Amino acid sequence: EIGMGLTGFGVFFLFFGMILFFDKALLAIGNVLFVAGLSFVIGLERTFRFFFQKHKMKATGFFLGGGLIVLIGWPLIGMILEIYGFFLLFRGFFPVVVGFIRRVPVLGYLLNLPGISSLVDKVGESNNMV
Repeated sequence: EIGMGLTGFGVFFLFFGMILFFDKALLAIGNVLFVAGLSFVIGLERTFRFFFQKHKMKATGFFLGGGLIVLIGWPLIGMILEIYGFFLLFRGFFPVVVGFIRRVPVLGYLLNLPGISSLVDKVGESNNMV
């Protein structure tokens, strides 16, 4: 429960930091809360193993390097790198997330609209469970 709360607050602070023109302090707090929440949810050892697998080192470098660049003071460039690293790290989970969202009543209807459906199908068909 604590981990989900920390992760939720981390996502909130990241989103709020981007809304407020990439506020460095909010983005830094969001990064710390997100990684701490993830560690609480799956455990420290599994978090370390997840981030530092040999085939995920590029993604981890972008994600953690982007966080470091945000802390240095270039929030826009840092967030672009972090978002790229996030998509590389978690792309194996996207089909599961898309399948879950399609079963939610209102969101499922929106995802099945003609223009959006083809885009969501491309995201949801990822065979690569990295």
